[in-house]
This record gives sequence, C-alpha cells and structure tokens, in this order.
Amino acid sequence: MRMVQVLFVAMLAASLQGCFPVIAAGVGAGVLMTGDRRTSGAYVEDESIETKAFDRIGKQYKNNTVHTNVTSFNRNVLISGEVPSAAVKAEIGKLIGSIENVRNINNELVVSGPTSLTSRSSDSLITSDVKLRFVQDKRFNADHVKVVTENGTVFLMGIVNRAEANAATEVASTTGGVQKVVRLFEYLD
Repeated sequence: MRMVQVLFVAMLAASLQGCFPVIAAGVGAGVLMTGDRRTSGAYVEDESIETKAFDRIGKQYKNNTVHTNVTSFNRNVLISGEVPSAAVKAEIGKLIGSIENVRNINNELVVSGPTSLTSRSSDSLITSDVKLRFVQDKRFNADHVKVVTENGTVFLMGIVNRAEANAATEVASTTGGVQKVVRLFEYLD
C-alpha cells in the first residue's frame, strides 16, 4: 500500500511540474496589471494582438527585408520599424488591421533599409532612460505610460489625463538621444 502512495505522489508531482511556470507567469502578469489602467481583458487582448501580428508578418515576410515592431495598448496598435516600400507599409497595415479586436492602427513604418544593431541598441537605451526618468518624476505614475523607441523617435502610449501626458512628453523630449516624441495617448479628460 505504501508503494502505491509513493508512486501516486511521484506521478502527481511529475504531472504538475510544468504548471509552476504557468502559475508564476500568471502571477507576474497579475502584478503588472495592478498598476495598469487597462482592463484585464484589454491587457490579454493586447498580448494576443501582438502575438498574432508578429506571426502574420513573419509568415508574409520570411526574408529580412522588413524590420517591424508591433505594440498594442488598449487595442490601439503602433507599427514601427523599416520596410522597403510604401506598398509593403500599406500591406502590413492591412495585415494588422485584419486582426480581431484591433480598434486603431498607427502605422509609423518608415520606408528605408533596416536599422543597424547599433541603432537598435541605442533605441533600447533611450527607452530605458525615459522609463527611469518617468519613475523619478512624481507628476504621474510611470506604469500608465508605455514607451517605444524606434530610430530615435519615442512613441508614448497609455491611458492618461492631459496633465500626465504633458509631463510624460516633457520628460521624454528632454532625455538624451531623443530626436522626436509622438503622443499616441487615450485621454481620461
């Protein structure tokens, strides 16, 4: 009888070991959503939109002629990056527009060759600097503003009031390396 119990516990433990990452990811997502003004449903939809967008772009453009980033915030989608032609830019916009639950598309793709690794690294550094400065600025909650940087242009997304938007824009525009700030906010007031 004891051997049966031991085997049962071992089988149960083996079947549950894949659950920890799922549970941990769920807890992590829950923590991220607590400071977010989006509903939990919108948060999940945004994740789904981004996943579907990358999948569709990847299938359509298997070669490396495009460099795209897709960011969804409250079902408003920002497409940024570089493409070889205006026709490809429009086609990617249509691909993303056909995804369920997309409310609005901001197609900020630029017709040019893909940016260099150095440029992308610089963009990551700018995004980190802007976010750090947001945390240090006490005029708004940094969790309410999403920052995306593409080739020195900082895109700001979120659900904010106008005072928060103005403060975030001021902080971003005075951060080193930022060439331009584009506001893509939804306003509460």
